[in-house]
Amino acid sequence: MRTLLCAGLAFVSVVTHPGAQGGARSGEWRWHSGDLGSTKYAALDQINKDNVSTLRIAWRRPAVDPGLAAARPIEFSHDFRATPLMIDGVLYGSNGIGLVEAFHPGTGRTVWIQQPAAGGPDDGLRGNSTRALAYWTSESERRLFVIRGEYLTALDPRTGSAVATWGAGGRVHLKPGLGPRASSYQSSSGPQVCGDVVMVGAQMTDAPQTRTQPPGDVQAFDARTGKPRWTFHVVPQAGEFGSETWERDSWAYSGQANLWSLISADEELGLAYFPLTSATNDMYGGHRPGNNLFANTLVAVKCATGERVWHFQIVHHDLWDYDLPAAPILVDITVDGRRIKAVVQVTKQAFAFVFDRTNGAPVWPIEERPVPGSDTPGERVSLTQPFPTKPPPFDRQGVTVDDLIDFTPELRAEALQLVKQYKIGPMFTPPSIRRDGPGATKGTVQLPGSVGGADWQGAAFDPDSGRLYVSSITGPFVADLIKGDPARTDLDYLPGRRA
Repeated sequence: MRTLLCAGLAFVSVVTHPGAQGGARSGEWRWHSGDLGSTKYAALDQINKDNVSTLRIAWRRPAVDPGLAAARPIEFSHDFRATPLMIDGVLYGSNGIGLVEAFHPGTGRTVWIQQPAAGGPDDGLRGNSTRALAYWTSESERRLFVIRGEYLTALDPRTGSAVATWGAGGRVHLKPGLGPRASSYQSSSGPQVCGDVVMVGAQMTDAPQTRTQPPGDVQAFDARTGKPRWTFHVVPQAGEFGSETWERDSWAYSGQANLWSLISADEELGLAYFPLTSATNDMYGGHRPGNNLFANTLVAVKCATGERVWHFQIVHHDLWDYDLPAAPILVDITVDGRRIKAVVQVTKQAFAFVFDRTNGAPVWPIEERPVPGSDTPGERVSLTQPFPTKPPPFDRQGVTVDDLIDFTPELRAEALQLVKQYKIGPMFTPPSIRRDGPGATKGTVQLPGSVGGADWQGAAFDPDSGRLYVSSITGPFVADLIKGDPARTDLDYLPGRRA
C-alpha cells in the first residue's frame, strides 16, 4: 500500500469553502468519517510535526470488555474494524462481537456495555464488529443506532439500554426488507442518519453459486419510531426506471448490487449518496446482459422519501468486482470562478469522479472510451467505460510487459516467461477462462485488482488547502473463470482461484 497525494493535479483552479461540510468540530467525532459529508477532517492542531514524535500510548482496551468476557470465553472475528464516535466527552464503538461499548476517552475506562439480546448465538456473545454507529438527536431525544446480526437497534447513549418505544422493543428486523429471496441479513459498515431518517445498506456475496439472488436494497426507518419509511430498489423491478438495462428480464432473478460501504448525506439539500456495488455474479455476466443499473452506480436520493434525484453508473456491466467501495466525499469548491457543491467518489480503478452533488453533472468531462472485449462464451461486455478527464488516476492502471521487473537480465527473462501464462492488457481487460495445456493461460492479470485503488477506507479532504488525500492499494489480481458444473450451479462460469 502506498499513500498518494492528489493535490494540484487533482484540484486545478479550485478554491474551497469551509462551510462545505465542516469536518469534525471542537474535538467531537459524531459521524464515522468526521461529518455527514465523509471528509474525515478535523481542524485540531495540538498534534503537529514538531511534537508528533513525543506521542505515547495512554491506554489500551481489548476488543471485548473483560467484564463481558469474564462469564465465558468469547470467540470473535479478527476483522476488528470499528471507528468510535466521540459525543459529549464519551467514546462509543462497536466491540469485537458487534455490541456497543461506551468508554472514557482520557482513561479508556468503561462507562457501559450494551447487553446482548437473549436467544442469540452463544447467548448473544457471538458476532462481528461493524465499522460505524450512527447518532441522532432532536430536542430532548438522543439515540445511537447500531446494526448487529439481522437487527437495527436504537440505544440510549446515557445507559446503553435499548429504546423500548422504538421499533419492536428497541429494534427492527432487517432481513424481511430484502425480499423473499433473502435467507439472511448482515452488514459490515453500519447505518447513517439524515434528518429524521436512519438508512441501512447490506453486505452479501457477489460471487454466489446460482444466478437467482436477493437484491441488496437500501432500507430507511423513522428515527423517532422505527417505522419503515422507504426502500430503494438497487435492481429495478418491472417497469421501474433502469429495468431496461437488465436485458432479457434479468432483473427478475439477479441480485446483490448492494450498499456494503458507507453512506454520505447533505442535510441542507436533503440528499443521501449511495455508493453501490457489483451484481451477481461479479466476474461473469452472461446471464445479465446490459449495463445493469444501479450496480456500480453513485445514486443520490431524497432522504425523506428515497426518491432518486440523479445517478451516474461508474462501471457498466461489471466483470471486475469494481464495487464503489467508499463513502462519497462532499465538498464545496470553486472551479474557474464557478462555485459548486460537489461530491467526489473514489474508486478501485484509482479514479476520483467529481460531480455537482445537486444534479449529478460532471464537474470535468467524463468520456466513454472503448475497452477490450471478452472471449468467454456467452459474455457480452459493455463496449465503453467512463473515464474522468480530471483529476488524473492516482495509481497504476493496466498491465504491459514494460511493467515487469528488469533488475537483472535473468530476472527480466524469467518475468517475461511467467507472464506468458496470463492475459494482460489495459484496464477493463475482462476475466478469462483458466485452462491447461500448451499455450493456455491461467486468467487475466487485473490492475488495479478487486481490492486495489481506493478501497473502503476511501479518502479524506482538507477544506483549507483543497487537497484530497487517497490511500491507494497497488495490488494486481488474477481474474480467472472456471466452467460451472451444471450439477451444482446454473451459472455457465464461476470465479476461479482469484489469486
